[in-house]
Amino acid sequence: MAIALYFVLACLIGWLVFFPAGRGMAMQAAARMESQLGAWLAGIKRMRAPAARSTAGAVPAVPATPRRPVQSAVRYWPWLLAAALLAVPPALVFLSGGSHMLDGYEVSTREVNTQVASLLQGEQLAPPATLPPAVFATADVAVERPLLRTASRNWALLDPEFTQRLLLVFKIMKEQHGYDMAILEGYRSPERQNALASMGSSVTNAGAWQSWHQHGLAADCAFLRDGKLVITEKDPWAMRGYELYGQVAESVGLTWGGRWKMMDFGHTELRVPGVMKRKS
Repeated sequence: MAIALYFVLACLIGWLVFFPAGRGMAMQAAARMESQLGAWLAGIKRMRAPAARSTAGAVPAVPATPRRPVQSAVRYWPWLLAAALLAVPPALVFLSGGSHMLDGYEVSTREVNTQVASLLQGEQLAPPATLPPAVFATADVAVERPLLRTASRNWALLDPEFTQRLLLVFKIMKEQHGYDMAILEGYRSPERQNALASMGSSVTNAGAWQSWHQHGLAADCAFLRDGKLVITEKDPWAMRGYELYGQVAESVGLTWGGRWKMMDFGHTELRVPGVMKRKS
């Protein structure tokens, strides 16, 4: 009700301020009020006239002060009226007391993910132990990722916030879904990015400084089963893992490559505003 009243008052104020016709009508109404008030005061003076005439011989008459034109005073009425109308709704809300809140802004009752809450409160997760290079050099891995042997898996080169979010994903995937995960590639130099782009769109469409890898804000990951990397989506167990991985990654604020037109199921990134425009 208060919002509707405020809307009506705002429309009325706009009509007075921006439309000459509105101001003219307001000035005419104010002039009529002024005239009626003057007539009422004149009537009171006439009622007191006999008493004034009885003392006229003792006190010399004082000439009346000429009044200013009504228009000079009336021209300020629209602005005074607008100020008064604007002050009415807040005053009513304040005087009514109590808590006033629009629907949809109540305190959320959704269950809080305790692991995400712990991360936001400052829990620091440690990267897993470094895997032997032979894990990334098998024939099956080479088919899926030809240049994986020379990729960087150094967690220290990644952005700290992204690192913590990705480690949290690893933790949830292990504890809640039973998947062990490994990072395939984290930071990627501009030179390596161009080399991968030269291999065709089936590898990547991004050139140097067009990927979040160059800023340490992206990583490609896969699963470990019986000590071996499983990358291919043709494996039903791995495909189910990628689906869970995407859900968990998005729940901690990461972007998952599985939703892209050129799907990259193992890729996640943290998109920080303004970073992609800066080259370093």
